[in-house]
Amino acid sequence: MGYRDRIEINPKVLGGKPVIRGTRIPVELLLRKLAEGATTEVLLDAYPNLKAEDIKAALAYAAESIAREEIRTVDR
Repeated sequence: MGYRDRIEINPKVLGGKPVIRGTRIPVELLLRKLAEGATTEVLLDAYPNLKAEDIKAALAYAAESIAREEIRTVDR
């Protein structure tokens, strides 16, 4: 099971932002909280519908997004 099983993008949910499947918890929110120092345990307590696998999926989604990012340089 990869992140695609846990992350969904639906234009009818939060304007199409990636969320944890079956919730309105945005991937971006989880990543920001983790960057601010929140632990998995803190997030699981704060969001009872969340599973540890969802947090791992959010991280995997972010890594995949960055890996596919195209960097273009502009000469000035």
